[in-house]
Order: sequence, then C-alpha cells, then structure tokens
Amino acid sequence: MHVKKDDKVIVISGKDKGSIGKVIKGFPKENRVIVENVNVRKKHLKATNQMQQAGIVEEACPIDASNVLLYCDTCKKGVRAGVKVNDGKKERYCKKCNATFK
Repeated sequence: MHVKKDDKVIVISGKDKGSIGKVIKGFPKENRVIVENVNVRKKHLKATNQMQQAGIVEEACPIDASNVLLYCDTCKKGVRAGVKVNDGKKERYCKKCNATFK
C-alpha cells in the first residue's frame, strides 16, 4: 500500500472528494484505509449493561486506498510518492517538488 498510518492524505473520488485528513488505520490485505472525518456513518447502539449509555454514535468506515493520494504541504495538493535510499534507509518523496515525507 502506498499510504501508512499517520500520513496526511486527500480523497480524490467519492462523496468526500477533496477532504484532507490523517490515516487512522490501514488494512493492507483488503487495500483499505480509515481516514479521520471521511466516510462517517451513524451507528445505533443498544446498552449491553446498565452502566453503558445507549445512543447514536458516529464512526469512520474504511475506504479504498486507491481513492486517496498523499498530501504534500509544500505543493498544497495530492501527489504521487517516489522512494529513494539515503544511508541505507528508504525515504518517500514528492515527485513534483522532491520534498520528503515524514
């Protein structure tokens, strides 16, 4: 997968197109990611014991990883990432401006 946890991404297709958020969790086998404040669903919860509060909870659902691009802060848009090796370590960089991602 081209994105990892804590990456800043922009959604490029779907109902949340143009939204920018942080990757909360990735599912590499399914090629899906959960992005904060994107694809939010309302779930009705029933109290399972007397101490628990019942109600409606909003939760983020996974979207396909192909629908997001890494967001470059210097370019201010979604970009493709390349990989280069520096001192034996792999680094991802912006293909437009050559800025490295954390």
